[in-house]
Amino acid sequence: MTLKNSIKFLDLKAINNRFEPQLSQTILDVVQSGRYLKGEQTEGFEKEFAAYIGTKHCIGLGNGTNALEIIFRAYLELGILKKNDEVLVPANTFFATFLAVINQGLVPVPIDPNLPTFLLKTTGIAKAISPRTKAMVMVHLYGRNAYHENIHALLKANGILLIEDNAQAVGSRYLDKKSGSLGDAAAHSFYPAKNLGAMGDAGAITTNQDQLAETCRALANYGSITSFEYQYAGTNSKMDEIQAAILRVKLPYLDEDNARRNHIALEYLSQIKHPKIQLPLPADPSQTLQHTWHLFTILVADRQNLMNYLRKFGIEAAIHYPTPPHRQPAFKASFPGKALPLTERIHRETLSLPLNQALTEKELAFIIDRINHW
Repeated sequence: MTLKNSIKFLDLKAINNRFEPQLSQTILDVVQSGRYLKGEQTEGFEKEFAAYIGTKHCIGLGNGTNALEIIFRAYLELGILKKNDEVLVPANTFFATFLAVINQGLVPVPIDPNLPTFLLKTTGIAKAISPRTKAMVMVHLYGRNAYHENIHALLKANGILLIEDNAQAVGSRYLDKKSGSLGDAAAHSFYPAKNLGAMGDAGAITTNQDQLAETCRALANYGSITSFEYQYAGTNSKMDEIQAAILRVKLPYLDEDNARRNHIALEYLSQIKHPKIQLPLPADPSQTLQHTWHLFTILVADRQNLMNYLRKFGIEAAIHYPTPPHRQPAFKASFPGKALPLTERIHRETLSLPLNQALTEKELAFIIDRINHW
């Protein structure tokens, strides 16, 4: 089995071509409007995204990291959190999750995930709770919905905030509720590679809490609720009108795109059969959970060998992520000697296969065939 062209890990040009000519026209409309910040496009997207997620509030921001940082900062300003409170985080998340916690003077407590889900279990969370634990970041990693009612019940019983990092899982569901509406607040990223991607950086916060939403919006606008009066020493994080307009074009197609990603993931799960490859846990047959499969990650001990082999056939794979946060130079003083064996194995062995809505059936079959013949 052969293919004429190489298979990119992510072809953003092909993905965005689907939305033409509407995409180019809406960008041109914004350019010609003369309004590039805090206009009708951002306001429109905030309303539409809140309705999609199922929350009362959406605050459009400059990026997803700002979203998580501002949530923590708002809880600090409201007196619900205080400096040096502990925040539970999955140890195998992206660096920015830890960064958002540490940058607000809070203490991340990393927890080893479960395999083969790559997500946290109730038992691991329960062991990590201390009298200083005041919040948890639930990361829906790789587009896998990490929510479970037992986890939420445990957190509620201990007075712990549930903050979702929904950067990779927009559109995922637990029963009839979408991720981003399952906890107290959620941070979203619209980085171009995400399932709902802008053409630059953008992010958002969703919540049903009125006071939190007002505080977050103020903090993102230098700390101002009333024009030129600054209640807080805030920051500047705004969603550009062009990015909002782009996201409004794409949002109505998100569920369809996620369904395509789900199809590709199910093909990988059912067709890849290699003794050296550990696949992620399949989708929930009860449909209690619905994932969006931002990434399809396998575990393979001889990762570099497989990557080199796939490259010979023009297949690009990627590593998410080579070094876990607790092993990063920036945090070496925060986690001296910290042992998280499952996290370290994941980061040592994980490999992401091509998965996006532009991938063709022929390309998908070729990838599976090559992997099975490795």
